[in-house]
Amino acid sequence: MTLYISREASKLWKRLWAEITTEINLLAENWKYLLAGLIFQYIHGLAARSIHYFHRPGPLLQDVGFYLLPELGPERAYISEMLFTFVFLSFFLWTFHPFIFKSKRIYTVLIWCRVLAFLCASQFLRIITFYSTQLPGPNYHCREGSERATLPRPEKLIEAFIIVPRGIIYGCGDLIFSSHMIFTLVFVRTYNKYGTRRFIKLCSWLIAVAQSLLIIASRKHYSVDVVVAWYTVNLVVFFVDKKLPELPDRTSGAATLLLPLSAKEKDIRNKDEDHKMINGNSGDPIDWRQRTQMNGKIADDANMGPVHAGTTMNGVL
Repeated sequence: MTLYISREASKLWKRLWAEITTEINLLAENWKYLLAGLIFQYIHGLAARSIHYFHRPGPLLQDVGFYLLPELGPERAYISEMLFTFVFLSFFLWTFHPFIFKSKRIYTVLIWCRVLAFLCASQFLRIITFYSTQLPGPNYHCREGSERATLPRPEKLIEAFIIVPRGIIYGCGDLIFSSHMIFTLVFVRTYNKYGTRRFIKLCSWLIAVAQSLLIIASRKHYSVDVVVAWYTVNLVVFFVDKKLPELPDRTSGAATLLLPLSAKEKDIRNKDEDHKMINGNSGDPIDWRQRTQMNGKIADDANMGPVHAGTTMNGVL
């Protein structure tokens, strides 16, 4: 038993070290894109913080979602945040699953470069939108009579650049469209493309719908903020994804240059090569020549050699 545990631990460590080495190499090549994406996350937070200075509380706008969905109230508004936290942490952990599990289809660094590209494009459109028109916030701390509804001007310049923690938790004015839905939809679409569990893919869309309803029920956004997010983010991901280079397939020959094959992957690759040899075509590209059949035998067109008298080819003497 001890020997088995030791052997499995050694395999796990080798696989983990191979993944770490590979991801470090990818990080060295793509760190500029990751850094640019993270910097833009701060810029987006700064824009959401600064729009709070211009927010003026007022009567709530007429909203169909407010009529249809019961209000959760301040004491239960955290349910929406709990679901969003679950989605964020689940996706974050999934992007690191190649370090542990054998079923590997993605590279962590490359998948986050892709995700940050989707987020930045969507958030750029969001900044333009909520700066164009400031609506009275429907959230409880944004309504008339609340001390946090209007943000006082910063006494020092440095205060305008601090967005944690109040700038994230108690923001007002950054309404159209929902930032929570941006993250949720980007994560859901990314997993649906690169994930492997069909049941989780179905559940992810159901969770996205539930997140939409909870955002409205907790009065964090108007219904229009959620509706606009649904078609805007999906369109952004669709078009940006076409412009980005596709992620390398870990089961292809190109992927083996990045990461050594596991025993299972080697076995699958050997079977594919054996299948090619049985069909008269080896895995070598130089052997992919067109062949002609003579009397049940296969010969290369480029190297036919002399044909004996009386030999039929394609039914012609």
